[in-house]
Amino acid sequence: MSPARVGVDVGGTFTDVILHEADGRVRVHKLLSTPPTYDRAVVEAISGLAGRSASNGGVSEVVHGTTVATNAVLQRLGAETALLTTRHFRDVLELRRLRIPHMYDLFWRKPPPLVERRLRFEVTERMAADGTVVEPLDENDVRTVAARLREIGIDSVAVCFLHSYLYPEHEQRAGAILAEGLPGATVSLSSEILREQREYERSATTVVNAYVRPLMASYIDRIRTGLDGIGLDAAPLAIMQSSGGVMTSDDAKVRPVFALESGPAAGVVAALGMADLLGIGNAIAFDMGGTTAKASLIEHGAISRGREYEVGGSISAGNRLIRGAGELLRIPTIDIAEVGAGGGSIAWLDPAGGLQVGPRSAGADPGPACYGRGGAEPTVTDANVVLGFIPAGEVADGQITIDRELAEAAVERIASPLGLTLLEAADGIHRIANARMTRALRSVSSEKGRDPREFAIIAYGGSGPVHAGGLADELGATTILVPPVAGLFSAVGLLFARPEFHEVRSCHLDVDAVEPAGVASLFEEMESVLLRAFEGRPAPEWARTADLRYGGQSWEIEVPLPDGAVDREALAALRERFEDEHEVLYGVRGRPGSPVEIRAVRLAALGLSAASPSFDMPDPLVRERRPTRQMWLGGDVAEVPVRSRVSIGAEPVSGPLLVDEYDTTVVVPAGWSVRRHEGTGTLVLETEAAHG
Repeated sequence: MSPARVGVDVGGTFTDVILHEADGRVRVHKLLSTPPTYDRAVVEAISGLAGRSASNGGVSEVVHGTTVATNAVLQRLGAETALLTTRHFRDVLELRRLRIPHMYDLFWRKPPPLVERRLRFEVTERMAADGTVVEPLDENDVRTVAARLREIGIDSVAVCFLHSYLYPEHEQRAGAILAEGLPGATVSLSSEILREQREYERSATTVVNAYVRPLMASYIDRIRTGLDGIGLDAAPLAIMQSSGGVMTSDDAKVRPVFALESGPAAGVVAALGMADLLGIGNAIAFDMGGTTAKASLIEHGAISRGREYEVGGSISAGNRLIRGAGELLRIPTIDIAEVGAGGGSIAWLDPAGGLQVGPRSAGADPGPACYGRGGAEPTVTDANVVLGFIPAGEVADGQITIDRELAEAAVERIASPLGLTLLEAADGIHRIANARMTRALRSVSSEKGRDPREFAIIAYGGSGPVHAGGLADELGATTILVPPVAGLFSAVGLLFARPEFHEVRSCHLDVDAVEPAGVASLFEEMESVLLRAFEGRPAPEWARTADLRYGGQSWEIEVPLPDGAVDREALAALRERFEDEHEVLYGVRGRPGSPVEIRAVRLAALGLSAASPSFDMPDPLVRERRPTRQMWLGGDVAEVPVRSRVSIGAEPVSGPLLVDEYDTTVVVPAGWSVRRHEGTGTLVLETEAAHG
């Protein structure tokens, strides 16, 4: 039997750990995160849960998903970073793109760049697009900059030269000089982070990598030291990527930008695994935690993927229509839309007396008022306690005790100024939070030409199953799936993840005129590079895609290349797939014979999947479960049944009712029913329309 594996997911409020034993058993542990030293909770949680396995030398791997790098960008807590550019390209980072997130806001300002202008330096060098050296690299310029940065005490440097995505020689030499002159600093080269055309995208992505690199390296080193200290020195540490695969901790220390959305990505991977077990091809993964809510599309049994992501706007997403307010990342990523609405999101009144929710969160310290840890401001969790959706008493492993009186006192701060009853104010907070989260769900579905009524909602996270019913009604969805240990579901996804590496090559080819051998040679070049990452491992699976656009367009659509040889038939099928997707996204198809260009080809190497843990788990609820509880029903309060997951069978049970669990509560609204899937333990909520 193989040894145990551990998945640990760090969120803004809770740290979740799941251990999959060699005999198939699954054990879980949930505890408060410990900001700003998140690694302390990680090591503490693993030590408590994996103690027996650790003493037997039976933990084979620790897989970690974290939002530490993301939080550093959002809160501007990264390293002081410098940027080295080709002369006359110093302000590319500040000019950004001609895209604003609020069309009619005449007072909107671009966010300040992560690198101030005083720390953006130009050097003499110039490569032409065909590789011709227009101006040689002036190495004395680079040495002068290195000396200046040494005086300032810079921790990290990003380097982005013109056309280095194809011709990296100048960048590589500049990087060597900087490394020699700045031995204590990290150096990130755009040719090592993103070998792809477009100056702003390369600059922005490389700068974010440099900005979080010292912080992430220190964080990973502290976790490694902590694991060694509890007897897990033989267990490798893997880090989840935003693409849904894992990389080694050493890779993550060099290219942390690829791990910026690792926690949310793990949840989508778990949702895909569960949908596959249930035979469901189309679903929306919905994750609501303590700080944010995330949504992602699963279509035809596959995760929706993207190549761009923006962190820091009112909604972080892969949708160009709402970009401009955050930091752009051009990396392989699962297409996730994220809004600042979680259980810890604070409710407040604007100057006009309007009720608002988020994006500011109470986090883990002090947390919602009902946690009794010093918080006083009302949060979504406090509102849900007042509405009866969440019970008073101990949560998870008893680290927190929810106090209803404290929740009522906090919500009263909203109710009194507005002249509302306590229940009306709490209902308003709940509904406004739902409205914010609906943006994320629509961003990955209807805004991309998909009808959300044709998709099941997979609800997880500590607050996801509480809000899923209201969101499904808003979208017209008729099925909700709630997996076991829904509050720790992202940690489950870490155990599904497999090693994953990506390469890309920019090009400019006419899909109808290019020789297939020319396209095939690009894939062969990338394959030879990726195979080095799998030395000593089983041969990987390959996923080939290409970025295509109609001639004259500015943006591309990524579509998969058919399996088999790259020949004329494969390229014709590639064109057809592009035109089909263009019609789905934009409602229009090019005229027959319209030129179609290949702007980039991409190759992903996918390692073997780890053994999947069972979803069917015993009921671990430790607190006493009362048979009924008063719950808000949208206009009145009623006494409704309270059940456990294991008490629900294959026959549907009509709502309204509540299912209290170890890590969350499942709210089954009126007009819905719930049944338990025997094979996986998943709760299946359905409307009368779904039954019909």
